[in-house]
Parts: sequence; structure tokens; C-alpha cells
Amino acid sequence: MRGWSLAAGLILAVGAGGPVVAQQGRMADALKDYHGPEYERTEVMIPVRDGVTLHTVILRPVGSDKSGPALPFLMTRTPYGVNGASPISVKLGKKELAESGYIYVEQDIRGRYTSGGQFVMNRPIVDHKTKNDVDETTDTRDTIDWLLKNVPNNNGRVGVLGVSYPGFLAMMAGIDAHPAVKAISPQAPMTDIWLGDDFFHNGAFRETYGFDYVQQLEAQKTDVRADSKEDQYEFFLNHVNFEGAATAAGMTQLPTAKVFLSQPSYVKFWQDMAVETHLHKPEVPTLEVGGYWDQEDMWGTQAEYAALRPNEPKAEEGSVKGAHKVYMVLGPWNHGGWSRGPGDELGGKFGTVQFGGEKTGDYYRSRIEAPFFEFYLKDKPGFDLADTASFRTGENKWHRYAVWPPKDGFKHESLYLDANGTLSLEKPKTEAETATYVADPANPVPYRHRPVQSTYGDGSTWRTWLVEDQSFVSGRKDLANFSTPVLDKPITVTGDVVADLMASTTGTDSDWIVKLVDVYPAADGKPSYELMVAEEILRGRYRKSFTNPEPVKPGEVAEYKWSLHGVDHTFLPGHKVMVEVQSSWFPLYDRNPQTYVDNIMKAPKEAYKAETVTIFGGSRVDLPVEDRE
Repeated sequence: MRGWSLAAGLILAVGAGGPVVAQQGRMADALKDYHGPEYERTEVMIPVRDGVTLHTVILRPVGSDKSGPALPFLMTRTPYGVNGASPISVKLGKKELAESGYIYVEQDIRGRYTSGGQFVMNRPIVDHKTKNDVDETTDTRDTIDWLLKNVPNNNGRVGVLGVSYPGFLAMMAGIDAHPAVKAISPQAPMTDIWLGDDFFHNGAFRETYGFDYVQQLEAQKTDVRADSKEDQYEFFLNHVNFEGAATAAGMTQLPTAKVFLSQPSYVKFWQDMAVETHLHKPEVPTLEVGGYWDQEDMWGTQAEYAALRPNEPKAEEGSVKGAHKVYMVLGPWNHGGWSRGPGDELGGKFGTVQFGGEKTGDYYRSRIEAPFFEFYLKDKPGFDLADTASFRTGENKWHRYAVWPPKDGFKHESLYLDANGTLSLEKPKTEAETATYVADPANPVPYRHRPVQSTYGDGSTWRTWLVEDQSFVSGRKDLANFSTPVLDKPITVTGDVVADLMASTTGTDSDWIVKLVDVYPAADGKPSYELMVAEEILRGRYRKSFTNPEPVKPGEVAEYKWSLHGVDHTFLPGHKVMVEVQSSWFPLYDRNPQTYVDNIMKAPKEAYKAETVTIFGGSRVDLPVEDRE
């Protein structure tokens, strides 16, 4: 399930599936480590300005409504259902916070589960001219108004947090913020679902994810997962395009699917849903959280920080303790991984990366998240993050930076994609071709091991595919690999990685995928391991403009430049740095027919053609490298 809530925390803490007795045993073991108050549960329907009522669960320490210190609220709003929120889920889902004592509030957003009104995916912010002009900011404000007036012995302060869709909702609490909101933590927030989160990346459609997730959220008021038993690689290949797949699933009339099919470019519909355009001067202290191997929402964390950070108030302007109001944590996690488990490794069936015994999840929850809310909601000292905390993998240590990306102690280097599959720091003297391959839509490069299960289906490896050993595809002939010699000294890359290709295709459209890979040596009886460190796609038709796509001129050498986003990783001696370039990543992304058509969602079968791709001298990956001199 996407996102994180107290209810979801319970499921993840005890383990999904398996015998009930085993689950109860794991729950009992986890509860042994809890040393805080007991909680009690109440349910209410909270009215908002247009008369709709929102189903809400309130959990607070037993007796705290009548005696003891007044407590702040800690709220999560979610589309994923709050019926499972319980005293046990509080103690297991947010142990470090629950031990201190909060009034927890979990709410079904408009149109979901037993809340009234109509659900709108990532509901855009609107002008609030009448009482019927509602969005997630107004529903949040109205909920807080009700809580302050109707929940006894509260201290008048509210914190809001959430992961993924609830992370988007946490950010909504910081826009036109209620005066009682004193701290928010958008974690892996859905920020711009066309530019870099969830449904599109740089114009390329995330086909399996959009297919499954829209059915999950828009086909019913609950969130029953799509779970096909068919290999999704075969399913989407056989149905040619997204229209064929959506028709087969009977989902073409679902609201977001209809827009997928009719408006796949960065039109007003998608722009209105984007959050970053509403982020100006930060209104409340904000803790952004993200994972380097987040398979769903890595983009939003850094995009929100980048929008807010330059506009922080100066010390004399600060209306809260301390002038700094935007913080960020980046760690070695998949989606929501910081909220569960020790965080000493990340992996699954096809690859595991370990972090030298460092329990990164425990560190984040106890040393950063809990002190953040304690400081802003309870006036307790102990929150000492100045700006950004990042866990540097490879070296496997936490670092703290004055700003992200860090500037002091780093320099920019370029790794050039040279002939014979090499990477060099020296710019080539000629622009002759360095690699060529044939990209065939009839045989696209898979993005994870097959069979590809439904996103959240039984046995799915979706959650950990970003750490899968890439050697399962690196030997294919329809991509190009470039690597350094074996390193004799460490190379640390910290900050934004940018791909800058000079390339051509014989077609009139193209997709470009670049992966930055750490090639581990074989050791201790284990084979070599190819770990993706950064990776991203660009759809060729958007190389100049996301709003005005245009064909690629066959045979023309053109520049394709895009960000692979932030990393913090040390390539160790004995390893190699590898850059992999390919033109499909299926079925995570829909196939580019490589023949320009106005709407790829409906591209006819005859438009899909094999084309020859050529990479030329001067192509490079730009890296911010630690200056060790």
C-alpha cells in the first residue's frame, strides 16, 4: 500500500500475510519495546464548510482529556482508510512519538471510505470565493478548527505528517496554513505527478503504476489493489498501448484514466495539480523526508525543499523559535522505509545493499523526526538539525549539510562516454560516434526481473526493484554500457547528477534512460553486483519543452539533457563506475513507438518500429564530486 498511516504501520510492523498466530507473536515482541502511555480511541464525523462530514479517528493517552499536561495534535490525513487506527497501531507505528504522548488524529479525506463528498485525485488548490470552493487546504483548516474547539485539554498546536499521498496532504496543511499548525513533515510527497512523481517522469508515462493505482483509488471508495496473475510485461505488450490495456481492464471512464488517454502532455490539468508552484515563503517549520531508492516519489521531496529553501525568513522575521524553517532528510530507503524497521539494509529477492550495521531508520525516527515535533509542538530541546541530513551510502555514514546540494568541499566533474565502452574525465577530441544499438519496441528492456507482478500484487518485487542487480539486463545488445577501470581510490558523489547526451535516432521520437551504476566486485563467494545509484528517463519529444512536444528529426545529432536527481554515495576502491544508456524501460514506462504520433496512449500497432540509436562524443554525465585534494 502506498503511503503510511497508523493503521498501515500496524500492518507493516506485524508483517503482511502469514498465520495469525505468527503475526500475534511478532506484535507481542514489538510491544515489549514500548514504554509509554496507553491510548484510547474515539471516532467522529467532522463537518467542513460545505456541509460534507469527514470520518476521523482520535487516539490519545488514557485520561489525558481530564488531567495532566495539555497535549498537541499530530495529524495524518489519508485516502487509504483509517478504520485500522487503534491504540496498538499508535504504539507500533510511531513508537518514538507515542511514548511522549500526543493526540493522534487520522482522517479519511473527502470521498474516501466513510467520509462524505467526492474524491478528486490530488485535488488542485482553488480560489476560496464561496463555501463550496473546497480543496485539501480548506478541509484541513476546517478539521483543525473543529478539533481545537471540541477535543479537551489540547495545547492549541498541531503537527501534520504523512508519506506519499498523505505527504501531499501534509504539504497542503502548510499552504494557507491554519495558525495552530506549528510543524509539518511531508514525506515522499506527491508533488508534481507529471514532471517527476508517480504517473509521468519527464513526459514518459509510468504505465503499470498508473494502470494499477488509478483502479485502486478511483474504482471504489476503498483501495482494493489490482492484482493480476499475468506477467504484466506480456499483458502490456499484447495490448499494444495504454488505451488497449485500459479498455481490457474496463477502466477507461475512471477520471484520471480519461485524462491519461486524452491529455498525456503537460497541459493545464496536470499543471493545476502540481504543488511546487504554490510553494513560496514557508509558512510553518517543514521537515521534508525522502529515500534515495524510493520507487514512487523521490522527486517531490527535493522539489519542495528547492522551492521553499531560498525563501526562508531571516532571523529577525522568524515567527517561531529559530529562523530556519525548512529541513530535509535523505536516506537509503525505499518508499516510506524510514517509518518502519531498523534501516540497516535494503533489498529483496534480486539484490540487497547493506549499510555497515547503521540502523538508519531508527536514527531518523529517534534523532530527527521525534525531536522535530517535540521541539515545535512541546517546546522541548533536542532538535539540532540545521538544514539537511543525508546518509551517504558506500561510506555508510550520516552527514549534515548547510544546504542541499552541498557546495563547500565539492567540485563538478564530467564523465564522458567514450568509445570502446569506457568512461573518461577527459573530453574527447572528436564528436565521432561512441556507441550504437537498435531499439526494438517489440522487445523492450524490462525494468525488473520477470514475471512482472501487479504493482502491489502478491509476490511483487515493486518495492525493492531499484536495488535489483542490473546485470540481468546489462548484457543486452539494445543498450550501451560505459565504465571506468577498477577504482584505486574512493569517489564520492553528493548532489544532483545530470545526464547530457549528444545522440541521434533514425526514428521521429525516442526515449532516453540513463543509469549511474556502482559495480561491486565479486568477493567472499558472492558474484559481482550492479547497484543503481541514480537513474531517470526523458521522452525525446519533450527535449525542448514539456508543454510543446515536437518530433525528433531522423539522423540529427541533438542534445538530450536532464537530471537524474540527488545522490550521496561513495564508489569504493575495487568497484567500478558504470553508466548505462537504453531506450526502453518496460512496462514501468509505456513503449515509445519511435514514430512520432500525437498521442502515444493510442499509438497504432504499425507505428511501433525498430530504430537505430547512436551516441556521440561529448556525451557525458555531470557529477558533483567530493574534493579530496
